[in-house]
This record gives sequence, structure tokens and C-alpha cells, in this order.
Amino acid sequence: MTSTVPALGTRTAEGSALQAVLLDMDGTLVDTEGFWWDVETEVFASLGHTLDDSWRHVVVGGPMTRSARFLIEATGADITLAELSVLLNDGFEERIGRDLPLMPGAARLLAELSAHEIPTALVSASHRRIIDRVLKSLGPHHFDLTVAGDEVPRTKPHPDPYLAAAAGLGADPARCAVVEDTATGVAAAEAAGCHVVAVPSVAPITPAARRTVVASLEEVDLTFLRGLMTQMR
Repeated sequence: MTSTVPALGTRTAEGSALQAVLLDMDGTLVDTEGFWWDVETEVFASLGHTLDDSWRHVVVGGPMTRSARFLIEATGADITLAELSVLLNDGFEERIGRDLPLMPGAARLLAELSAHEIPTALVSASHRRIIDRVLKSLGPHHFDLTVAGDEVPRTKPHPDPYLAAAAGLGADPARCAVVEDTATGVAAAEAAGCHVVAVPSVAPITPAARRTVVASLEEVDLTFLRGLMTQMR
């Protein structure tokens, strides 16, 4: 099960080739990439280990299984992957319960997509329990579909989450615009055949074919996303 809201098919504005917009969550719509690192640091400190700040670029963007496995191996911590995943999810959920800032331009972009009835999906490497908590702040009405990292056989950087989202919306991946903030997410979207807008949060991302890099979501609107379909065929 990858959806919390029924899919709407392929509604498009007249004359536009854009069929759907697929949005990452952490670091893209909500300013939480730093939260994950803070929680990871706190959890490993409780286990008697100090994380090297250079590892942050390795674990950013998830998925949790990859990030957690790397940190266990790097520190030699005496904890299982399953145990660590529970601690990290618990810590993150407590953290976002205190504060959940949206990225600049996120609220305006979501409102614009909703107003124009553009099929929109939230596609995250975070687990379902985390997505459902964040949706309370983002507004579940903005999304026709949500895909969580623990609901697909392979999560990012594999294409599965974005292929599932496009299929759920009845859209051609080649006519979907994806907005991502990490190299892991960009790799997943490009492997699925989507057009990508990268808004780097922690580590730099370079422009490439079918990939546009911007400094902020404030540069992204519906006209911009529709333009990708004609400029980057």
C-alpha cells in the first residue's frame, strides 16, 4: 500500500505536457535534514560514540537502512539495525513534534499546485509513521498520493518510489517533474525517467541533462515546472 489518498489520474492544464509533480519531503518541503543528523548524533552519543561531521554527507537523503547501517559500521556500536531504526524514528518524531519549519516557498508552491489541480505526490525515504506526522503540518489535502520508504521493495536511490508514484497518479514518468534536495533523491528520480529540479540542502548538486538546479523553492512555480517539459525533451 503506497497511497493514503485516492489517485486522480492524469489531469493536465490545456496545452501543458506536465502530468504530475512529485515532491520529496525532508530538506525539500520541510527543513528537517538537520533534524535527522541531530537525532543520529544524540542516539550515538547515548551509545558512547561520537559521529564525525564528515559522515553527514554520506547519510543525508537516506534511506534509513543505508544511513543506519553505515553509522553502525563506522562507529562499531553494539546495536542492531532494527533497534537503531526504532531509536532514530522515535527521536525524529519527538523532534518534529517541537518544531517543523517549512522550507521557503514550500507553502506557496503546494497551494499553487492544489489551486490548479495538478496531480501531486509526496515521495519520501522516511517511514510511513514519519510521513503521516509531517502531513499534519504540510496539509494532506495538497497530495493525491504519498509514498513512504518502508512501503516499496527498494527505496531511493532506486527508481521504485518515483515509478510507484507516477503509476499511482496514472502519469508517464517522462512527463513528471520531481523536486529533490539530495543526490540520492535525484538519482532515484532520474533512474525513473523524470525531469528533476534539485534544490540542494546539505551537499552541492550539479546541473545535468533533464536536471535543473535552483537555490530555493522560491524560484519554482507552476510555469517553471511546465517549462521543463518543453525545454528538456
